[in-house]
Amino acid sequence: MTRETPTPEQDRSEATARPRGYEQVDRLSVPLPHGTEVTTRVERLAGERRIPQGVVGRVARARDGGFDVQIVGVGELWYARDELVPRKPGQLQFALRRAATWDALRPCAVLETIVGSQAWGLANESSDVDVRGVFCLPLPWHFGLADKAKDLVSADGSHTFWEFSKAVEQALRADPNTLEMLFVPSARASDVLGEWLLAEREAFVSKALFGSFGRYAMSQLDKLTRSQRLAEHRDLVLEWLCEEPAPSLDEVARRLSAISPRTAPTPEDALLASKTYLKQLYRSLSDQGLIEANDFAALIRYARGGGQRPPSARELRPKNAYNLLRLVVLATGWLKDGVPTFEASGAIKARLLDIKAGHVPLEDVLRDAEALAPELEEAHRASALPSLPDYGRADRLLRRMGEELARRWVMREPGPLGREAPTPPIVEEKEDAS
Repeated sequence: MTRETPTPEQDRSEATARPRGYEQVDRLSVPLPHGTEVTTRVERLAGERRIPQGVVGRVARARDGGFDVQIVGVGELWYARDELVPRKPGQLQFALRRAATWDALRPCAVLETIVGSQAWGLANESSDVDVRGVFCLPLPWHFGLADKAKDLVSADGSHTFWEFSKAVEQALRADPNTLEMLFVPSARASDVLGEWLLAEREAFVSKALFGSFGRYAMSQLDKLTRSQRLAEHRDLVLEWLCEEPAPSLDEVARRLSAISPRTAPTPEDALLASKTYLKQLYRSLSDQGLIEANDFAALIRYARGGGQRPPSARELRPKNAYNLLRLVVLATGWLKDGVPTFEASGAIKARLLDIKAGHVPLEDVLRDAEALAPELEEAHRASALPSLPDYGRADRLLRRMGEELARRWVMREPGPLGREAPTPPIVEEKEDAS
Protein backbone atom coordinates (compact mmCIF):
# COMPACT_ATOMS: atom_id res chain seq x y z
CA MET A 1 0.00 0.00 0.00
CA THR A 2 2.29 2.73 -1.21
CA ARG A 3 1.68 5.96 -3.02
CA GLU A 4 3.92 7.96 -5.26
CA THR A 5 5.24 11.20 -3.79
CA PRO A 6 2.92 13.93 -5.14
CA THR A 7 4.34 16.25 -7.75
CA PRO A 8 3.96 20.05 -7.33
CA GLU A 9 1.18 19.90 -9.93
CA GLN A 10 -0.63 17.20 -7.93
CA ASP A 11 -0.21 19.21 -4.74
CA ARG A 12 -1.76 22.24 -6.43
CA SER A 13 -4.59 20.08 -7.79
CA GLU A 14 -5.27 18.67 -4.33
CA ALA A 15 -5.23 22.13 -2.82
CA THR A 16 -7.90 23.30 -5.25
CA ALA A 17 -10.01 20.27 -4.31
CA ARG A 18 -9.94 21.09 -0.60
CA PRO A 19 -13.06 22.50 0.97
CA ARG A 20 -13.07 26.27 1.15
CA GLY A 21 -11.30 27.65 4.20
CA TYR A 22 -8.56 25.00 4.19
CA GLU A 23 -6.52 26.23 1.20
CA GLN A 24 -3.97 28.11 3.29
CA VAL A 25 -3.62 25.48 6.01
CA ASP A 26 -0.06 24.19 6.38
CA ARG A 27 -0.41 20.40 6.40
CA LEU A 28 2.90 20.10 8.24
CA SER A 29 1.65 22.09 11.21
CA VAL A 30 -1.90 20.82 11.76
CA PRO A 31 -2.46 18.58 14.79
CA LEU A 32 -2.53 14.83 14.15
CA PRO A 33 -4.83 13.37 16.80
CA HIS A 34 -5.17 9.66 17.43
CA GLY A 35 -6.85 8.01 14.43
CA THR A 36 -5.78 10.50 11.75
CA GLU A 37 -4.98 8.84 8.40
CA VAL A 38 -1.59 10.10 7.22
CA THR A 39 0.88 9.73 4.36
CA THR A 40 4.59 9.35 5.13
CA ARG A 41 7.15 11.69 3.54
CA VAL A 42 10.32 9.65 4.17
CA GLU A 43 11.64 6.09 3.95
CA ARG A 44 11.90 3.92 7.05
CA LEU A 45 13.63 0.67 7.89
CA ALA A 46 11.70 -1.95 9.86
CA GLY A 47 14.45 -4.40 10.70
CA GLU A 48 15.97 -5.21 7.31
CA ARG A 49 12.85 -4.23 5.44
CA ARG A 50 12.61 -0.90 3.61
CA ILE A 51 9.33 0.97 4.01
CA PRO A 52 9.16 3.54 1.18
CA GLN A 53 7.85 7.05 1.51
CA GLY A 54 4.26 7.60 0.46
CA VAL A 55 2.91 4.77 2.63
CA VAL A 56 -0.53 5.34 4.15
CA GLY A 57 -1.03 4.70 7.86
CA ARG A 58 -3.06 5.77 10.87
CA VAL A 59 -1.80 7.65 13.94
CA ALA A 60 -1.76 5.34 16.95
CA ARG A 61 -0.31 7.75 19.53
CA ALA A 62 1.89 10.80 20.05
CA ARG A 63 5.29 9.95 21.56
CA ASP A 64 8.72 11.54 22.00
CA GLY A 65 7.88 14.56 19.90
CA GLY A 66 6.57 12.43 17.02
CA PHE A 67 3.97 9.76 16.33
CA ASP A 68 3.61 6.00 16.26
CA VAL A 69 1.87 5.18 12.97
CA GLN A 70 0.05 1.89 12.36
CA ILE A 71 0.75 0.62 8.83
CA VAL A 72 -1.15 -2.39 7.49
CA GLY A 73 1.14 -5.38 7.02
CA VAL A 74 4.02 -3.66 8.81
CA GLY A 75 2.98 -2.73 12.33
CA GLU A 76 3.78 0.48 14.20
CA LEU A 77 6.63 2.76 13.13
CA TRP A 78 7.70 6.07 14.65
CA TYR A 79 7.80 9.26 12.53
CA ALA A 80 8.64 12.86 13.36
CA ARG A 81 5.88 15.41 12.80
CA ASP A 82 7.45 16.89 9.66
CA GLU A 83 7.61 13.37 8.16
CA LEU A 84 3.80 13.07 8.06
CA VAL A 85 0.91 14.86 6.38
CA PRO A 86 -2.84 14.18 6.56
CA ARG A 87 -3.65 11.83 3.70
CA LYS A 88 -6.38 13.89 2.00
CA PRO A 89 -8.65 16.89 2.59
CA GLY A 90 -11.13 14.87 4.64
CA GLN A 91 -8.33 13.85 7.00
CA LEU A 92 -7.16 17.46 7.25
CA GLN A 93 -10.67 18.41 8.36
CA PHE A 94 -10.75 15.45 10.75
CA ALA A 95 -7.47 16.45 12.39
CA LEU A 96 -8.39 20.11 12.78
CA ARG A 97 -11.90 19.41 14.02
CA ARG A 98 -10.86 16.72 16.46
CA ALA A 99 -8.17 18.94 18.00
CA ALA A 100 -10.56 21.92 18.14
CA THR A 101 -13.31 19.81 19.70
CA TRP A 102 -10.90 18.51 22.34
CA ASP A 103 -9.83 22.04 23.25
CA ALA A 104 -13.41 23.32 23.33
CA LEU A 105 -15.13 20.51 25.22
CA ARG A 106 -12.43 19.17 27.54
CA PRO A 107 -13.67 21.55 30.30
CA CYS A 108 -17.12 19.93 29.94
CA ALA A 109 -15.94 16.59 31.36
CA VAL A 110 -18.04 15.50 34.33
CA LEU A 111 -16.38 12.15 35.13
CA GLU A 112 -12.83 10.76 34.86
CA THR A 113 -11.45 7.31 35.61
CA ILE A 114 -7.99 5.75 35.48
CA VAL A 115 -8.41 2.40 33.74
CA GLY A 116 -6.25 -0.34 32.21
CA SER A 117 -3.30 -1.97 33.94
CA GLN A 118 -3.16 0.79 36.58
CA ALA A 119 -6.65 -0.16 37.74
CA TRP A 120 -6.06 -3.90 37.43
CA GLY A 121 -2.97 -3.96 39.67
CA LEU A 122 -0.89 -5.12 36.69
CA ALA A 123 1.10 -1.96 35.91
CA ASN A 124 4.87 -1.74 35.76
CA GLU A 125 7.27 1.14 35.20
CA SER A 126 6.60 1.15 31.44
CA SER A 127 2.80 1.06 31.69
CA ASP A 128 0.83 3.98 30.30
CA VAL A 129 -1.79 5.85 32.29
CA ASP A 130 -5.09 5.49 30.43
CA VAL A 131 -8.04 7.69 31.31
CA ARG A 132 -11.67 7.33 30.26
CA GLY A 133 -14.50 9.61 31.16
CA VAL A 134 -17.74 11.33 30.28
CA PHE A 135 -18.48 14.85 29.06
CA CYS A 136 -21.67 16.79 28.45
CA LEU A 137 -22.53 18.92 25.46
CA PRO A 138 -23.61 22.47 26.37
CA LEU A 139 -27.16 23.10 25.25
CA PRO A 140 -26.30 25.11 22.07
CA TRP A 141 -24.18 22.18 20.81
CA HIS A 142 -27.31 20.06 20.51
CA PHE A 143 -28.73 22.23 17.72
CA GLY A 144 -27.73 23.22 14.18
CA LEU A 145 -26.38 21.21 11.27
CA ALA A 146 -22.92 20.47 12.65
CA ASP A 147 -22.30 16.88 13.73
CA LYS A 148 -22.80 16.41 17.45
CA ALA A 149 -19.55 15.50 19.18
CA LYS A 150 -19.78 12.02 20.67
CA ASP A 151 -16.12 11.42 21.56
CA LEU A 152 -13.16 13.40 22.83
CA VAL A 153 -9.71 11.86 22.33
CA SER A 154 -6.42 13.42 23.38
CA ALA A 155 -3.63 13.82 20.83
CA ASP A 156 -1.69 10.89 22.30
CA GLY A 157 -4.78 8.66 22.57
CA SER A 158 -4.37 8.17 26.33
CA HIS A 159 -7.54 10.09 27.30
CA THR A 160 -10.95 9.18 25.87
CA PHE A 161 -14.23 10.79 26.90
CA TRP A 162 -17.71 9.79 25.70
CA GLU A 163 -20.67 12.13 25.48
CA PHE A 164 -23.10 11.47 28.35
CA SER A 165 -25.87 9.86 26.31
CA LYS A 166 -23.39 7.73 24.33
CA ALA A 167 -21.87 6.46 27.57
CA VAL A 168 -25.34 5.49 28.82
CA GLU A 169 -26.17 3.67 25.58
CA GLN A 170 -22.87 1.77 25.72
CA ALA A 171 -23.40 0.84 29.36
CA LEU A 172 -26.87 -0.52 28.54
CA ARG A 173 -25.17 -2.86 26.05
CA ALA A 174 -22.83 -4.02 28.86
CA ASP A 175 -19.83 -2.62 27.00
CA PRO A 176 -16.78 -3.72 29.06
CA ASN A 177 -14.87 -0.44 28.68
CA THR A 178 -17.85 1.64 29.77
CA LEU A 179 -18.76 -0.52 32.76
CA GLU A 180 -15.13 -0.56 33.85
CA MET A 181 -15.04 3.25 33.66
CA LEU A 182 -18.12 3.47 35.91
CA PHE A 183 -17.18 0.83 38.50
CA VAL A 184 -13.42 0.96 39.11
CA PRO A 185 -12.57 2.60 42.46
CA SER A 186 -10.74 5.48 40.75
CA ALA A 187 -13.96 6.83 39.16
CA ARG A 188 -14.26 10.48 40.15
CA ALA A 189 -17.06 12.92 39.32
CA SER A 190 -16.08 16.56 38.78
CA ASP A 191 -19.68 17.73 38.42
CA VAL A 192 -23.04 16.75 39.87
CA LEU A 193 -23.94 15.29 36.46
CA GLY A 194 -21.10 12.82 36.88
CA GLU A 195 -22.33 12.04 40.40
CA TRP A 196 -25.78 11.26 39.00
CA LEU A 197 -24.26 8.85 36.50
CA LEU A 198 -22.26 7.03 39.19
CA ALA A 199 -25.33 6.89 41.44
CA GLU A 200 -27.30 5.10 38.72
CA ARG A 201 -24.56 2.76 37.50
CA GLU A 202 -26.20 -0.36 38.97
CA ALA A 203 -29.01 0.17 36.44
CA PHE A 204 -26.64 -0.96 33.69
CA VAL A 205 -25.57 -4.26 35.29
CA SER A 206 -27.26 -7.43 34.08
CA LYS A 207 -26.53 -10.98 32.97
CA ALA A 208 -25.71 -9.48 29.57
CA LEU A 209 -22.13 -9.05 30.74
CA PHE A 210 -21.80 -12.84 30.31
CA GLY A 211 -21.71 -12.25 26.56
CA SER A 212 -20.01 -8.88 26.37
CA PHE A 213 -17.23 -9.83 28.80
CA GLY A 214 -16.84 -13.61 28.95
CA ARG A 215 -18.00 -14.89 25.58
CA TYR A 216 -16.45 -11.92 23.80
CA ALA A 217 -13.07 -12.60 25.42
CA MET A 218 -13.24 -16.31 24.55
CA SER A 219 -14.03 -15.58 20.91
CA GLN A 220 -11.23 -13.02 20.64
CA LEU A 221 -8.71 -15.41 22.17
CA ASP A 222 -9.75 -18.03 19.64
CA LYS A 223 -9.22 -15.54 16.80
CA LEU A 224 -5.80 -14.60 18.15
CA THR A 225 -4.83 -18.26 18.31
CA ARG A 226 -5.85 -18.72 14.67
CA SER A 227 -3.71 -15.70 13.76
CA GLN A 228 -0.77 -17.26 15.56
CA ARG A 229 -1.24 -20.49 13.62
CA LEU A 230 -1.36 -18.56 10.36
CA ALA A 231 2.08 -17.14 11.13
CA GLU A 232 3.80 -20.36 12.21
CA HIS A 233 4.33 -21.96 8.79
CA ARG A 234 3.50 -19.00 6.57
CA ASP A 235 7.05 -18.25 5.45
CA LEU A 236 7.66 -21.93 4.69
CA VAL A 237 4.49 -22.09 2.59
CA LEU A 238 5.53 -18.97 0.66
CA GLU A 239 8.92 -20.58 0.02
CA TRP A 240 7.27 -23.73 -1.37
CA LEU A 241 5.12 -21.65 -3.71
CA CYS A 242 8.25 -20.22 -5.34
CA GLU A 243 9.24 -23.67 -6.63
CA GLU A 244 9.09 -24.55 -10.33
CA PRO A 245 6.49 -25.66 -11.06
CA ALA A 246 4.45 -24.22 -8.21
CA PRO A 247 2.86 -27.00 -6.12
CA SER A 248 -0.91 -27.33 -6.06
CA LEU A 249 -3.12 -26.57 -3.08
CA ASP A 250 -3.41 -30.30 -2.35
CA GLU A 251 0.37 -30.77 -2.49
CA VAL A 252 1.07 -27.84 -0.16
CA ALA A 253 -1.60 -29.10 2.23
CA ARG A 254 -0.04 -32.57 2.17
CA ARG A 255 3.42 -31.20 3.03
CA LEU A 256 1.99 -29.00 5.74
CA SER A 257 0.05 -31.81 7.39
CA ALA A 258 3.25 -33.89 7.49
CA ILE A 259 5.12 -31.29 9.59
CA SER A 260 2.28 -29.86 11.67
CA PRO A 261 2.86 -30.32 15.41
CA ARG A 262 -0.89 -30.62 15.95
CA THR A 263 -2.30 -34.10 16.06
CA ALA A 264 -5.44 -35.08 14.14
CA PRO A 265 -7.70 -38.15 14.50
CA THR A 266 -6.93 -39.35 10.96
CA PRO A 267 -4.61 -38.38 8.07
CA GLU A 268 -7.70 -37.11 6.24
CA ASP A 269 -8.52 -34.80 9.13
CA ALA A 270 -4.93 -33.53 9.16
CA LEU A 271 -5.10 -32.81 5.43
CA LEU A 272 -8.41 -30.98 5.83
CA ALA A 273 -6.96 -28.89 8.68
CA SER A 274 -4.00 -27.92 6.49
CA LYS A 275 -6.29 -26.91 3.62
CA THR A 276 -8.32 -24.82 6.03
CA TYR A 277 -5.11 -23.18 7.24
CA LEU A 278 -4.10 -22.28 3.67
CA LYS A 279 -7.50 -20.77 2.97
CA GLN A 280 -7.26 -18.75 6.16
CA LEU A 281 -3.81 -17.59 5.07
CA TYR A 282 -4.83 -16.17 1.72
CA ARG A 283 -8.03 -14.76 3.21
CA SER A 284 -5.96 -12.96 5.84
CA LEU A 285 -3.55 -11.55 3.25
CA SER A 286 -6.49 -10.46 1.12
CA ASP A 287 -8.11 -8.71 4.09
CA GLN A 288 -4.83 -6.84 4.68
CA GLY A 289 -4.75 -5.71 1.06
CA LEU A 290 -1.52 -7.62 0.38
CA ILE A 291 -2.99 -9.81 -2.38
CA GLU A 292 -5.52 -8.77 -5.00
CA ALA A 293 -7.92 -11.71 -4.63
CA ASN A 294 -9.05 -14.16 -1.98
CA ASP A 295 -7.80 -17.33 -3.70
CA PHE A 296 -4.83 -19.70 -3.94
CA ALA A 297 -3.70 -18.36 -7.34
CA ALA A 298 -3.29 -14.87 -5.84
CA LEU A 299 -1.25 -16.39 -3.00
CA ILE A 300 1.10 -17.99 -5.55
CA ARG A 301 1.56 -14.69 -7.40
CA TYR A 302 2.24 -12.96 -4.09
CA ALA A 303 4.87 -15.53 -3.05
CA ARG A 304 6.66 -15.37 -6.40
CA GLY A 305 6.47 -11.59 -6.71
CA GLY A 306 8.77 -10.80 -3.80
CA GLY A 307 6.32 -8.19 -2.55
CA GLN A 308 5.60 -6.72 0.86
CA ARG A 309 5.59 -9.36 3.58
CA PRO A 310 3.16 -9.41 6.53
CA PRO A 311 4.44 -9.13 10.09
CA SER A 312 6.31 -12.04 11.60
CA ALA A 313 4.86 -14.49 14.10
CA ARG A 314 6.57 -12.59 16.91
CA GLU A 315 4.83 -9.36 15.92
CA LEU A 316 1.51 -11.14 15.75
CA ARG A 317 1.69 -12.11 19.40
CA PRO A 318 -1.05 -9.93 20.91
CA LYS A 319 -0.30 -7.62 23.81
CA ASN A 320 -3.90 -7.77 24.99
CA ALA A 321 -4.14 -11.56 25.49
CA TYR A 322 -3.82 -11.16 29.24
CA ASN A 323 -6.61 -8.58 29.25
CA LEU A 324 -8.95 -11.01 27.48
CA LEU A 325 -8.27 -13.67 30.09
CA ARG A 326 -8.80 -11.04 32.78
CA LEU A 327 -12.23 -10.29 31.28
CA VAL A 328 -13.24 -13.93 31.68
CA VAL A 329 -12.19 -13.89 35.35
CA LEU A 330 -13.92 -10.56 35.95
CA ALA A 331 -17.17 -11.69 34.31
CA THR A 332 -17.23 -14.91 36.35
CA GLY A 333 -16.77 -13.10 39.64
CA TRP A 334 -19.27 -10.36 38.80
CA LEU A 335 -21.96 -12.85 37.78
CA LYS A 336 -21.31 -14.98 40.85
CA ASP A 337 -20.93 -12.30 43.53
CA GLY A 338 -22.99 -9.46 42.07
CA VAL A 339 -20.10 -7.00 42.41
CA PRO A 340 -16.98 -6.55 40.26
CA THR A 341 -13.40 -7.05 41.41
CA PHE A 342 -11.07 -5.27 39.00
CA GLU A 343 -7.72 -5.57 40.78
CA ALA A 344 -6.13 -8.96 40.21
CA SER A 345 -4.46 -10.79 43.09
CA GLY A 346 -2.90 -14.09 44.02
CA ALA A 347 -2.28 -16.83 41.46
CA ILE A 348 -4.34 -15.18 38.71
CA LYS A 349 -2.30 -11.97 39.06
CA ALA A 350 0.96 -13.90 38.71
CA ARG A 351 -0.40 -15.72 35.66
CA LEU A 352 -1.62 -12.51 34.03
CA LEU A 353 1.75 -10.83 34.58
CA ASP A 354 3.50 -13.81 32.97
CA ILE A 355 1.15 -13.59 29.99
CA LYS A 356 1.69 -9.83 29.71
CA ALA A 357 5.47 -10.35 29.73
CA GLY A 358 5.19 -12.82 26.85
CA HIS A 359 6.27 -15.84 28.91
CA VAL A 360 3.12 -17.87 28.14
CA PRO A 361 2.35 -19.22 24.64
CA LEU A 362 -0.88 -17.92 23.23
CA GLU A 363 -2.36 -21.41 22.99
CA ASP A 364 -1.76 -21.86 26.73
CA VAL A 365 -3.72 -18.64 27.32
CA LEU A 366 -6.57 -20.10 25.30
CA ARG A 367 -6.40 -23.32 27.32
CA ASP A 368 -6.53 -21.25 30.51
CA ALA A 369 -9.67 -19.52 29.23
CA GLU A 370 -11.24 -22.82 28.16
CA ALA A 371 -10.56 -24.24 31.61
CA LEU A 372 -12.43 -21.28 33.12
CA ALA A 373 -15.39 -21.64 30.74
CA PRO A 374 -17.42 -24.13 32.87
CA GLU A 375 -17.19 -21.83 35.91
CA LEU A 376 -18.24 -18.88 33.74
CA GLU A 377 -21.24 -20.83 32.42
CA GLU A 378 -22.28 -21.90 35.91
CA ALA A 379 -21.91 -18.35 37.25
CA HIS A 380 -24.18 -17.14 34.45
CA ARG A 381 -26.76 -19.84 35.14
CA ALA A 382 -26.89 -19.19 38.88
CA SER A 383 -26.40 -15.42 38.85
CA ALA A 384 -28.78 -13.25 40.85
CA LEU A 385 -28.19 -10.32 38.48
CA PRO A 386 -31.22 -9.20 36.46
CA SER A 387 -31.59 -10.57 32.96
CA LEU A 388 -31.73 -7.09 31.44
CA PRO A 389 -30.54 -3.62 32.47
CA ASP A 390 -33.02 -1.14 33.94
CA TYR A 391 -33.98 0.90 30.88
CA GLY A 392 -36.46 2.97 32.89
CA ARG A 393 -33.76 4.27 35.26
CA ALA A 394 -31.48 4.99 32.32
CA ASP A 395 -34.23 6.91 30.53
CA ARG A 396 -34.98 9.01 33.62
CA LEU A 397 -31.28 9.74 34.05
CA LEU A 398 -30.95 11.03 30.48
CA ARG A 399 -34.04 13.21 30.83
CA ARG A 400 -32.75 14.63 34.11
CA MET A 401 -29.39 15.36 32.47
CA GLY A 402 -31.09 17.17 29.58
CA GLU A 403 -33.19 19.29 31.91
CA GLU A 404 -30.10 20.24 33.93
CA LEU A 405 -28.17 21.29 30.83
CA ALA A 406 -31.11 23.42 29.70
CA ARG A 407 -31.43 25.01 33.16
CA ARG A 408 -27.75 25.95 33.35
CA TRP A 409 -27.80 27.50 29.90
CA VAL A 410 -31.05 29.44 30.33
CA MET A 411 -30.09 30.66 33.81
CA ARG A 412 -26.58 31.57 32.54
CA GLU A 413 -24.99 29.80 35.47
CA PRO A 414 -21.20 30.06 35.77
CA GLY A 415 -19.22 27.24 34.18
CA PRO A 416 -18.55 25.50 30.85
CA LEU A 417 -22.13 24.21 30.64
CA GLY A 418 -23.63 27.63 31.28
CA ARG A 419 -22.28 31.16 30.95
CA GLU A 420 -18.77 30.09 29.87
CA ALA A 421 -19.95 27.45 27.41
CA PRO A 422 -17.70 27.14 24.32
CA THR A 423 -19.12 28.40 21.06
CA PRO A 424 -20.55 25.53 19.00
CA PRO A 425 -19.30 24.94 15.44
CA ILE A 426 -21.25 26.67 12.69
CA VAL A 427 -21.76 25.11 9.25
CA GLU A 428 -21.72 27.77 6.54
CA GLU A 429 -21.64 25.46 3.50
CA LYS A 430 -21.77 21.78 2.63
CA GLU A 431 -18.21 20.48 2.91
CA ASP A 432 -16.56 17.78 0.83
CA ALA A 433 -16.28 14.63 2.96
CA SER A 434 -13.75 12.94 0.69
